[in-house]
Amino acid sequence: MAKSAKAAKEKPARTGKKSRPRPATKLAKGAGGSPAAEPAEKLLSSVVVFQGPLFRVVHDKLIEPGGKHSERDLIRHHGSVVILAMDRKKSRKDPWVVIERQYRHAARRYLWELPAGKLEPGEDPLAGAQRELEEETGYRAKKWKPLVEYFPSPGFLGESMKVFLAEGLIAGDAHPEEDEQIEFRLVRLSDLVKMIEKGAIVDGKTLTSILLYVRLKGGKRNR
Repeated sequence: MAKSAKAAKEKPARTGKKSRPRPATKLAKGAGGSPAAEPAEKLLSSVVVFQGPLFRVVHDKLIEPGGKHSERDLIRHHGSVVILAMDRKKSRKDPWVVIERQYRHAARRYLWELPAGKLEPGEDPLAGAQRELEEETGYRAKKWKPLVEYFPSPGFLGESMKVFLAEGLIAGDAHPEEDEQIEFRLVRLSDLVKMIEKGAIVDGKTLTSILLYVRLKGGKRNR
């Protein structure tokens, strides 16, 4: 009896197949698709507490999809577009990327960023991306492709950002808005990655767009 008990301590009985976390792709099946496929919240009231030229702030009372009563202060925004504009004339493996430097009061510093801008109410995102690229840099592009859409800070900000890849660049004259002071230049993709690694680029949309593109590009090369 004592020997059997000792053996049991040294080698615990198997209780079955080891449990493993389910892949996120299975757990989130349908995520990013039609909102109609997801549980709906119930909005009880929505009061505009601030209305500005770029966004409005609302105080919402609601019942969340899980049944929880909640109150949220949110920034509502028509959405923005981001342009990853590339010139491949000199090198297809290491293209030149259009990047901007401008002062951002919220960050209290100059930031390196990809060209981007807000959408007008009801504006087609592709048309908005084409307009913003030409206004800020003077460039037009022959080829456009959607890269990704994401929410930069969904805890309180309703803005979504749609990123487009623009290729076949044609230079022209920039005509930014009166309150925009933008310095732009072309930088090699490999140098942008080095800037990110050194912490010289901290703008979220630029980090997201460049690193995702590099990831996708690397994945295709390894197939």
